Amino acid sequence: MANLTLSIDCGGLSIKASVLDDEGTMHAQSVAVPTPYPLSPTRLLEIFSDIAAQLPKADRLTIGFPGMVRHGVVVHTPHYINTKGPRTKVDPELFMAWKGFDLQSAVLAKFGVPTLVLNDAEVHGAGVVAGSGFEVVLTLGTGLGCAVFDGGKLAPHIELSHAPVRRSTIYDEWIGEHERRRLGDSFWSRRIRMMVADLRPVFLWDRLYLGGGNSRRIRPEVIEALGDDVVIVPNAAGIMGGARAWTLTRL
Repeated sequence: MANLTLSIDCGGLSIKASVLDDEGTMHAQSVAVPTPYPLSPTRLLEIFSDIAAQLPKADRLTIGFPGMVRHGVVVHTPHYINTKGPRTKVDPELFMAWKGFDLQSAVLAKFGVPTLVLNDAEVHGAGVVAGSGFEVVLTLGTGLGCAVFDGGKLAPHIELSHAPVRRSTIYDEWIGEHERRRLGDSFWSRRIRMMVADLRPVFLWDRLYLGGGNSRRIRPEVIEALGDDVVIVPNAAGIMGGARAWTLTRL
């Protein structure tokens, strides 16, 4: 029996969604709303309801959430704990509200349909990986997302975004949207090239996928220099992977 999946991609700047069939084909035009701040778990659930009301009824939900998620429980989120959006002051009450919040159970209780909550880069990856070899997905947006697949199986999530780079900062800050705007696309693209060069001997991937909203901003000359093992994929994969995510097995 075919399923319709409401796939929601939660970002630092916007929250996007659509309804997909089992093949990942959209059954409605995607809906996007700006991410409001401050953003509590209760407010996010309200946004999910508002979005669902604008789309066809679905049999199940997939949520791609920014940050560390284990078994549907939020371990840490880098953006939704801020008062006025990414890179603003952390609200201690929001920090505690999100820490350990069982988002998967909360969405299941609210909607009453099977629910899957994964890191947003993992859902993105579900939409693009070939399912063979060692594949790494890096998403470029407000910060850096990361997912790892081996033979199509999803590896445990790591927060590569918090890894130090150039001794003075972390990847989230070094290649995130704030720095792209400050540097401009040309200089920012050079950082992407350096990041790929730095990480290639760490992962020794068969394929690296660069996605997220800012992947389209990588300069053509940099894309050409990245190598044949690097593939640029559209940001829409963050929604499109919502159906295939249900078929993923874990390492």
